[in-house]
Amino acid sequence: QVQLVESGGGLVQPGGSLRLSCTASGSIYNIYNMGWYRQAPGKQRELVARITLGGSTNYADSVKGRFTISRGNARNTVYLQMNSLKPEDTAVYYCNTYPSTPQYWGQGTQVTVSS
Repeated sequence: QVQLVESGGGLVQPGGSLRLSCTASGSIYNIYNMGWYRQAPGKQRELVARITLGGSTNYADSVKGRFTISRGNARNTVYLQMNSLKPEDTAVYYCNTYPSTPQYWGQGTQVTVSS
């Protein structure tokens, strides 16, 4: 059973940066396209960024130019570099395959952008 564990969230001021990490218990990144998702209070979960097996990336319009998804050198890590953070980026961030796989949802990592 593959487990995905997200880390790197926290409290940051507007304009700040955070780097989220997603580590899998098994090597799934060479099998699946991967995505970072987020869910803000009272809102549906949304796709923020995705990366294909070939390394192509795609971003939601709301984060384009500010967020960067990448794969680590290790086969079991995916990152989300978040710059120029805004209060509206506040959410719980999750990683999963793309399209998402229901049994792979983890606990997520909380990102709070506030002064």
